[in-house]
Amino acid sequence: MIFTFLKYIHPTHYFTLFTDADKSIFPVVNKLPKTILVQLKEDSQYKSSTAKQYDLSWQAIKKGYIGNVETITEIEKLPLHDEYHFSRKYFSPFWVFYVLFLRLLSLKNPLKEIAAWYKTRFVKKSDYLKKPLVYKHWDTFESKLLKEQPKVCIVIPTLNRYEYLKDVLADLEQQDYKNFEVIIVDQSEPFQQEFYESFQLDLQVIQQEEKALWLARNRAIKLAEGNYILLFDDDSRVEANWISTHLKCLDFFTADISSGVSISKIGDKVPENYAFFRVSDQLDTGNVLIKKEVFKAIGLFDRQFEKQRMGDGEFGLRAYLVGFLNISNPCAKRLHLKVNTGGLRQMGSWDAFRTANWFAARPIPSVLYLYRNYFGSKLTRFALLKSVPPSLVPYKYKGNKKMMIFGYFFTLILFPLVLFQVIKSWNLASIKLKEGAKIEEL
Repeated sequence: MIFTFLKYIHPTHYFTLFTDADKSIFPVVNKLPKTILVQLKEDSQYKSSTAKQYDLSWQAIKKGYIGNVETITEIEKLPLHDEYHFSRKYFSPFWVFYVLFLRLLSLKNPLKEIAAWYKTRFVKKSDYLKKPLVYKHWDTFESKLLKEQPKVCIVIPTLNRYEYLKDVLADLEQQDYKNFEVIIVDQSEPFQQEFYESFQLDLQVIQQEEKALWLARNRAIKLAEGNYILLFDDDSRVEANWISTHLKCLDFFTADISSGVSISKIGDKVPENYAFFRVSDQLDTGNVLIKKEVFKAIGLFDRQFEKQRMGDGEFGLRAYLVGFLNISNPCAKRLHLKVNTGGLRQMGSWDAFRTANWFAARPIPSVLYLYRNYFGSKLTRFALLKSVPPSLVPYKYKGNKKMMIFGYFFTLILFPLVLFQVIKSWNLASIKLKEGAKIEEL
């Protein structure tokens, strides 16, 4: 972590980890092209020159720098003032106070902490994401990959969503890119073979009796003929250039993964960074194109996440650590309907931290399996402190700051119950860790 305080605010973020080749994602600033440097703004209010460089490196990645210059490999300790300055500059006052509270709770010197927090009180939150880096040749880029017309395999697991799957397949019929097959793994009851007869698609339907999402995706990937796997959900809508835009992105950036953005009808607001190209810090199996060679190198999806959450996040993190380039592609959008019936909704919960009932594990055990496996117990505890309280408010208020504060207050009132939920999740995750990953090779 180039700034130590990120361990409190983003304890389980991809970019807090070095890759297997001992590289960070953050570029050495003096190695950046001048065309990039002129779009970054140096902050003279930092006390140390190292903090100034780290801030510029942070700006570069967050504003969308995608390149292969030398990256930071050794992290220097920064003055306390600079840590608070960075936190105030890029995060809300709530999270800065949250950091101070945790620092005091962990018996850091209260005089130094409060002094650094107070002296940085006039630092304004940056609006740097309003001016992202622009890839001006994107619109005129003529993709050789598109001209080659490689075979793409679209993988769609489905469960009791024929009403929405009808529109999904209709959107695929309208694609301007034609060389693709569709593999649907249908787990619905009752299964309706006749539903698929009217669609004008290269369509393969597999009936799967077991209700298992990651089994379904792994099974379809094994059957895919093409070298490009496009993962899709059964409650989504896309535009006619969806496939071609994904392929163009891989070609333009010489990337391995194109992560399309997902716009949800309900829940949190659309993040600012969904509007521009950047190195992706997530992978959403509802809208992502992956070269088959990625699966050949790191294996398929881990079935420890079956009927739970974050299997796609774990795969994305695994790919990042090995060194595969994953691009967040703002041009390959999907509207995610997040319908109330079918899919994982039918199997449990709205998200990884909201439980099906008050005596269920919070978060879902697969979350702690992922966090503890890659980030360790200490950072996992920080992640719990940050994520569990907001999960006590309904999903529709996700991202609402006032409701988030209420979540922390509610946690104090229900502390014995919440503690029981977390311990239950921790113990179930321990069983998963003891069993180990369930990752098949392709």
